[in-house]
Amino acid sequence: MSKTHIPKVIAGEAAILARRYAAALYDLAHEKKAIDAVAADLNALTQVIDADPHFHVMATYPRLPANEIQNVIKKVVEKVKLHELTSAFLMQVARNRRLAYLGLMIDAFMADLAVKRGEYTAQVTVAKALSKDQEAKLSSQLGKMLAGTVKLVVEEDSSLIGGMIVRLGSRLIDASVKGKLARLERQLKTQQEAA
Repeated sequence: MSKTHIPKVIAGEAAILARRYAAALYDLAHEKKAIDAVAADLNALTQVIDADPHFHVMATYPRLPANEIQNVIKKVVEKVKLHELTSAFLMQVARNRRLAYLGLMIDAFMADLAVKRGEYTAQVTVAKALSKDQEAKLSSQLGKMLAGTVKLVVEEDSSLIGGMIVRLGSRLIDASVKGKLARLERQLKTQQEAA
């Protein structure tokens, strides 16, 4: 994959719908041996969608005639030069009036692809910047834990005082001084209330 994918947390009907479409696209791409091409297309589509404020309006406007939506999608397909499978998928999403969920579908596809390849992204929040060596060691340790490769997305937050917080999918590892102090405070309050 050309860019680091940071999965977004989605829930409810939107999550179910996005995962179904993403799974269908993944299965077809796998069958046609076009997974890399489709993944590259989806990355390109994300950039187009993010850069065009009118796309979201068009995708969510319920009264826009279907032929107008399909004309816009055809222009996007021509502009981005999509693989035929991605193009057919995008047209089907448009016909089903599900374009409002396209970003979530792309996120679900990319997240599934990363997991199937043993690639994970960890969001790491640190009190002060890590050296390249520290980042490499942390990535290696997390990779051993997950039996895969882990890319780090590092942010600084001085309020942590020291240590770090690692978010990896649904897992949260809070090894910050701030987190330890908060846990100690809760423990002391619980002991005082029990006494």
